[in-house]
Amino acid sequence: MFQEKLKQIDQKLIDLLGKRIAILAESEYISLEEQTTNLTFSLVESGVPESIWKNLVMGCVSAVATANFPVAKVKPRRVTLVGGCGLMGHFFQQKLSAAGHYISILDRGDWEQAKLLLDGADLVLVCVPIEYTTEVIRKLAQYLTPTTALADIASIKTPILQTMLEHHSGPVMGFHPMFGPGIKSFLSQKVVVCPGREDAAFQWFLDLIANDGGKLITSTPEEHDQMMMAVQAIRNFKTFSLGVFLAEEEIDIRRSLDFSSPVFRLEIDMASRMFTQSASMVVDIMLATPERRAAINRLAFTYHRLAQLIIQNDRETLIQEFKLAHSFLGEEINSAAEESAYVINALSVLLAAKEVGQKQSSFVIQKSGGSVSTTLNNQVGGRRQKGTHI
Repeated sequence: MFQEKLKQIDQKLIDLLGKRIAILAESEYISLEEQTTNLTFSLVESGVPESIWKNLVMGCVSAVATANFPVAKVKPRRVTLVGGCGLMGHFFQQKLSAAGHYISILDRGDWEQAKLLLDGADLVLVCVPIEYTTEVIRKLAQYLTPTTALADIASIKTPILQTMLEHHSGPVMGFHPMFGPGIKSFLSQKVVVCPGREDAAFQWFLDLIANDGGKLITSTPEEHDQMMMAVQAIRNFKTFSLGVFLAEEEIDIRRSLDFSSPVFRLEIDMASRMFTQSASMVVDIMLATPERRAAINRLAFTYHRLAQLIIQNDRETLIQEFKLAHSFLGEEINSAAEESAYVINALSVLLAAKEVGQKQSSFVIQKSGGSVSTTLNNQVGGRRQKGTHI
C-alpha cells in the first residue's frame, strides 16, 4: 500500500520536474539564488528541508545546461578500445555505444586477433595502465592505416604523445579524463585534450564529449604534465601518506567517525576512495616522471619544516605561514568555501538518509525477534577495529 502511494507521488514529481526543466530551457536565465529563495516560506510550511529544494533546483539547471548543447549528427564510427575491459575502457564503451558507434575490444588475450579487431577502425583509443601505454602503442602501430585516428587516455602526455607521433603516420591526439571510475556521464567533467596531428579527424569524438556536458581543456603535453604534478602526483602522495599514517597509528576509523566533523569524514572518504583503486596505478602516477618525484620530495620537506615549528611550539612563525598561504590562495578561497559548504551539506543529507534506513532496519529486526542489544550495538558501530580513538 505504502509503496504504491510512493510510486504515484514519485511519478507526479518526475512529471513536474520534466515540466520545470522544459520551462527553464525556454526562459531567460534565472539565477540559482533567485530560484532557491523565492519559496522559502512555503518550504517551512510544508516541512521540506531547504537542502532538498536546492538540490532539485541545481539538478534542473544542470539538466538544462546539458540539453542546450547542440546534438552532433555524425555517421556511426568504428572504434577499437585497447584495454576496453578495464573500468575506464568500459565507461568509453558505454558512451560510444549509446551514441550509435560500433565498438570492438582488444584486450590482453586478443593480440592474435589484433588485425581483425583493428582493421577499418576510424578511432583506436588506448585505455591501458600507464606503464604499458607506450609499449602497446608501438605494438599497435603495425596494424594501423594512415587514416586511422590514434588516441590515449593516460595521465602522462609528453612521452606518450611523442610515441604516437613517431610510430603512427595518421591522426594523433592525447586525452586525459580528469575523473575516475564511478562517473556515469561527462556532465561537468573535464577532459584535457593535447592535439598532435590532423585534429579534424577527432572532431566527432570531441563533440560527443561536449554534447554530454563535458568540459574540454586544450593544452600542450608539456603544460599538462606540469599541472599534473599538483593535480595528481602531490594530491595522491598527500592522501597516500594519510592512509599509511592512520594504519601505522592503528586509528579506529569507524569509532573516529562517530566523533568526526564533516571535513574529517570527507578526508577519510577521499582516502578510502583512493585505496579502492589499483595500487600500481596510484603508485605509478606518483613515480611517473623525475619532476613528479622531485615535487613530492619538496612537499615532504615542507611537511618536515612545518612539523619542526610545531615541535618548537613556534606559534608566531606558524601564523605567518598561514597568512602567506592565505594570501597566495587569494580569490579562490571564497569559491572554495562555497563549493565545500555545498559538498558538506550534501554529505549531511546522505548521512541522514542512511541513518533513517539503519533505524528502520533495526526496527524490523526487533519486530522479527532480533536481539535489542545486538540492534543497539549495530547502531553505534559495534564492530570495533583495533586502535586509538580520536
